[in-house]
Amino acid sequence: MTSDAGPPPRPLPALDDLNGFFWTAGRDGVLRIQRCGDCASLVHPPQPVCCYCHSERLDPAEVSGLGTVVGTTVNHQPWEPAFPPPFVVAWVALDDDPRVRLVTNLVDVALDEAAVGMRVRVRFEPAEDVWLPVFAPVRDTAGTVVGDLPDDPISPAEHAGRIRPMARTDKFEDRVAITGIGMSPVGRRLMLPPITLAVAAAKDAVADAGLELSDIDGLSTFPGGELIGGFTEGGVTAVADALGIRPTWYNGGSETFGPGGAVVAAMLAVASGLARHVLCFRTVWQATYAARARAANPGGGSPYGIGRVGRVEGAQGYVAPYGVGSVAINLAMIASNYFHRYGATREALGWIAINQRANAALNPHAVYREPLTMDDYLGARMITTPFGLYDCDVPMDASLACVVSAVETTPDLANPPVLVEAVGTQTTERFLWHQSTMSHEPQTLGPSAHLWSRTSLRPADVQVAELYDGFSFNCLSWLEALGFCGIGEAADFVAGGHNIAREGGVVALNTHGGQLSAGRTHGMGMIHEAVVQLRGEAGARQVDGCSAVAVSTGGLAPAGAILLRRS
Repeated sequence: MTSDAGPPPRPLPALDDLNGFFWTAGRDGVLRIQRCGDCASLVHPPQPVCCYCHSERLDPAEVSGLGTVVGTTVNHQPWEPAFPPPFVVAWVALDDDPRVRLVTNLVDVALDEAAVGMRVRVRFEPAEDVWLPVFAPVRDTAGTVVGDLPDDPISPAEHAGRIRPMARTDKFEDRVAITGIGMSPVGRRLMLPPITLAVAAAKDAVADAGLELSDIDGLSTFPGGELIGGFTEGGVTAVADALGIRPTWYNGGSETFGPGGAVVAAMLAVASGLARHVLCFRTVWQATYAARARAANPGGGSPYGIGRVGRVEGAQGYVAPYGVGSVAINLAMIASNYFHRYGATREALGWIAINQRANAALNPHAVYREPLTMDDYLGARMITTPFGLYDCDVPMDASLACVVSAVETTPDLANPPVLVEAVGTQTTERFLWHQSTMSHEPQTLGPSAHLWSRTSLRPADVQVAELYDGFSFNCLSWLEALGFCGIGEAADFVAGGHNIAREGGVVALNTHGGQLSAGRTHGMGMIHEAVVQLRGEAGARQVDGCSAVAVSTGGLAPAGAILLRRS
């Protein structure tokens, strides 16, 4: 039996005293944005205080409704039932203050016409008590008007100038080491309880360090919390109960420097003397979760889609009404800006995917090990332009763990310690991705500059880079942010794959295959592989002379970088 009712209504934002004026402005056809009465800045999303001058004199102000498309993507994936693909999502910088950017849909535009640089004007689409701002092209007698792109408030090259100097000359990094690593069984759909995976990885890491579970006096994890969407085993509570650990210190949460933030927190706890051996762990079981969800709801929407219960609260309320059902759409719009600004093409991303697959062929734990060619890459189905199938990481089931120990304990442990040279955690831009850097993954430029401010080593001293690759473009951003090539030069740097190759490259990239081929471990796999390389235990994929490895974790969220070295 079929239905002619069409797709369900799109998700709508929850209205409150702060944002109500924005979502109802369309009643009289005028776009309104919050304006500061003291510095005259426009502030979006609406806030109780100006993020530029901290004034509380903020009121709605009429704006022109004109802007420039600074990012766009044609989505081909059915993330959300209300948005049957293909459809266009755009990112529009307003003329009145280009720091304000709205995520929106383009109307009256063909799929192949949507482009970065397009001049657009606001329209409103009513839905219940909301008037959704959408944008249509500005046209003249010559056709669609194209303009210049606005600049970022902080150019990519200027983030280093925003780094705060070290608060003290002695570094906490010098007081800690990674002494053990562990991995659970891994695979596409293991259909195992996630706590089973977490316990296996934890015990493996503790044994690898030459410790007993009774030696563990700290626990740290990302993101912690409840069993939602296959992203966790239940956090510290679940693992502590299962293993009988009674920690002196513990930590769990998602508002940190990506998954590596749990490891950085463990370093701080150990360096301060709160704990001597902290077990850090990260469990994913999205593949099994998705299989269970499909079995429970045959023919239902994607388990990763936007929820259909009630109105959408908070920051997500500004993107959900436009079909942003995946982080892929977010990052794809940034990639489109980078491509337009620096002249890159999809082949640049293809070389990253091909490199990951070549490395994965030598990793017995990798999900995909078959050879990948550029023709394979370019011929794969599109997900959301410019990303195709092989630009996206592979959902899997896995748990990974490491032990962070006080450096004075390491002579008595089982393996040579991996030392921590520096961490990079400083945020130099706004957290909301659609108000952050337009051309690079947000939260890469600040942490990278911060890392290099805490060490005398330079990128040329690094042999291996294990860089977060939830999508291929993440790697492109991290390569530039960490200084392995210049801003805007990554496409040339990765061309042909030679500079990022495991043998003979400038820096060996994601030696285990990364998340694009080895599988999605949300960053902890990068730390695990870095330790394997520094110990010289990588077998056929070992990089000769590996003495320093740069690691990054986090994508489109607060992110961080760590520089590890051989003892």
